[in-house]
Amino acid sequence: MRSFLGLASFYRRYVPHFSTISSPLTDATRKGMPNIINWEEARLKAFENLKAALTSKPVLKLPDFEKPFILSTDASDTGLGAILKQDHHGEKFPVVYLSRKLLPREQRYSVVEKECLALVWAVKSLNTYLWGREFVIETDHAPLLYLNRARSENGKLMRWSLLLNQYRFQLRSVKGRDNHGPDFLSRT
Repeated sequence: MRSFLGLASFYRRYVPHFSTISSPLTDATRKGMPNIINWEEARLKAFENLKAALTSKPVLKLPDFEKPFILSTDASDTGLGAILKQDHHGEKFPVVYLSRKLLPREQRYSVVEKECLALVWAVKSLNTYLWGREFVIETDHAPLLYLNRARSENGKLMRWSLLLNQYRFQLRSVKGRDNHGPDFLSRT
């Protein structure tokens, strides 16, 4: 199980909602779990879904470093999600999918802190694509638009704002219904 998850995790950036699909399998490998895995229905389904995702033709496009990137992020009560996209002939195609579960301490963050964490985590994770280039960040959380302009009593938000100042980006607000990709990925 660990070997399969190791292989699959190598390609996790290219499988939408990877952490959601693999959750029943990763739960079976936690410390204290028996070495013999009980192949219940949820685990079998997760295994088959991951195999299918790894063997079917992706809808991803290769990155074109001559075109600007669009990073869409979102946070939920349990996870973070992001999609790096590029515009090809008027249609946005994904380049990379990201998702992860929130740590127990992160689940206690306020909504604005979770949304900002999603943004910072995605930018840092995609540093290879974004460093030194202008890009657009799309978020459905409008208060983040004022992150660089407002003084905050919240030290965490101020540190994250300073970290993001290293990058050249525009923050763009999108409606929640138009941010369905990252929203879905964040619901781990």
